[in-house]
Amino acid sequence: MNSRGNMERELAKTVIKRVQDSRQELDQEVEEVVRLGMRSQVVVEEIMARKGKLTDDTEHKDIWIKSDMKLEEREKEKVLRNEGKEKNKKRTEIQKNFYWRVLDMRLKKWYLL
Repeated sequence: MNSRGNMERELAKTVIKRVQDSRQELDQEVEEVVRLGMRSQVVVEEIMARKGKLTDDTEHKDIWIKSDMKLEEREKEKVLRNEGKEKNKKRTEIQKNFYWRVLDMRLKKWYLL
């Protein structure tokens, strides 16, 4: 594996360590990093269930964990994200209490507290 591949693999393991429970060793299940290949679907579900732990992780704030999507799903999500960005730009001062976000392949309003 090349140097970049090793770096990506180690970064993936580091991020997984942040979301796993202290008694788990899910990071040992990393098989390959193309996106992220795992040996077990159970491990994938464990990580997906705990990915919210990354919310406050400032060191890895630019890393997102998302479910695998088909090409047409990725394209649809991209269109929705762009639509949300445009709607967010057009909000008035009165509308600043929410923003548009893509969730479950739909564009939704997220209200700020």
